[in-house]
Amino acid sequence: MRLDKFLKVSRLIKRRSIANEACDSERVSVNGRPAKASYDVKCGDILEIRFGERVVRAEVLEVKEHALKNDAPLMYKILDE
Repeated sequence: MRLDKFLKVSRLIKRRSIANEACDSERVSVNGRPAKASYDVKCGDILEIRFGERVVRAEVLEVKEHALKNDAPLMYKILDE
């Protein structure tokens, strides 16, 4: 699954277009490297998302095409903020 779609489906970022912009401006990195929106997300990847001064690190636990609101947090584990 594409990184921008994963960020939207997992609800880490609200809209796919915003996720795409975050990737283009290098505010999202995967396994320590800046990642493009087209990066193929896999289980075990460590995502780091910068929201201004706040940094969220999350490990990908599951990749699903669709997730309900209650199931979305099960797709990742927050490592630290």
